[in-house]
Amino acid sequence: MKKSLLALGVLGAFAGAAHAQSSVTLYGIIDAGISYVSNEVNAGNNANTTSGSKNFKFSNGNLQGSRWGLKGAEDLGGGLKAIFVLENGFSLGNGTLGQGGRMFGRQAYVGLSSATAGTVTIGRQYDSVVDFVGPLAVGSQWATFSGAHPFDNDNLNNSFRINNSVKYTSANYAGFTFGGLYGFSNQSNNGGGSGFANNRAWSAGLGYANGPLTLGAGYLYIGTPGNGTAGAINGDYANLNEVGAWNNGTVGTAATTSVVDKQQIYAAGGSFAFGPATVGLVYSHSKFDYLPGVGGGSWKFDNIEANAKYMLTPALQLGLSYTYTWSKLSGNTVAANLYNSGGAEVSPKWHQVNLGVDYFLSKRTDTYLVGNWQHATNGSWAQLNGQPASSSANQFAVTAGIRHKF
Repeated sequence: MKKSLLALGVLGAFAGAAHAQSSVTLYGIIDAGISYVSNEVNAGNNANTTSGSKNFKFSNGNLQGSRWGLKGAEDLGGGLKAIFVLENGFSLGNGTLGQGGRMFGRQAYVGLSSATAGTVTIGRQYDSVVDFVGPLAVGSQWATFSGAHPFDNDNLNNSFRINNSVKYTSANYAGFTFGGLYGFSNQSNNGGGSGFANNRAWSAGLGYANGPLTLGAGYLYIGTPGNGTAGAINGDYANLNEVGAWNNGTVGTAATTSVVDKQQIYAAGGSFAFGPATVGLVYSHSKFDYLPGVGGGSWKFDNIEANAKYMLTPALQLGLSYTYTWSKLSGNTVAANLYNSGGAEVSPKWHQVNLGVDYFLSKRTDTYLVGNWQHATNGSWAQLNGQPASSSANQFAVTAGIRHKF
């Protein structure tokens, strides 16, 4: 239920600003449950040499990250509006802030919006791949965060945001929309250096929606992410942290964003609804180029996902998906030696199946049961996104939970 900010005494500090707004709304999502994971290795241990074990645990933000936020709009006349969003992420299990302890770590932006000219916003925001392709992947729908592609290597599950960014989203032109974003490094080229290009990001995307058909495509480039705390990427680059940890075989340690020189993501997808059923297909390619100090070389990922969901009744949704991910790690002998390959090139692969049931108790509250299974080949071990690595080629997770929106 949306509530006026002025009605909330606990947020009285904002009340003075609210008088000048056409509308200010408090909103949020609370999502949590219990998970079973078949095999996981504790943080600080090596997945090559440590035997994993099963685990039952509290899990937070399964279908969607728990959050609360404020959003507002002021009518400036002539179809122009001033808009803002301040969105906080948190853990329901212990009450701590998410996104590296930020107050408004999920989103924080302000801008101008026109029904005919589009929207320009500045702040901490999602990139075009997340905006146009992310909603088509099951990790952002019903499959929990563990249903995302391995390590969320393509960021379709929103593992990170772009700081210091300027973003444009077009108006809707006969079903077509497009947009772009640039995230500043906030560094200068002192002494003839390349500071301006250090830890910057840019992206572009295109979408089409008409009746039962939805299509989306996007591209993201990130230069030296995490190199400098003032830049576009800092402190919440979760997918590269996981890739770095997997790379050196140790769970939860020695993984920093500074190991990567640049990352590029290409992604496209579509869905088609007919009656109570919706089918979809998503493809993404991501490439990590490593810095010479950590062995150099690159790691390429290709992900293809086929998904379907079916409304068995108006209150009961069933979901099924399959993802195949193939990768190529080349030019990095340190990482390749994890496989005892004796060379500098290996090709880990992952197969993943997600199955989910979602029961809607009301428009705002639902309960869910989701299973995620991953099988790794070519000498690699399994690791569902957001879970510690398995010590074997298989990992299975089951999550039961409840989500409430307000």
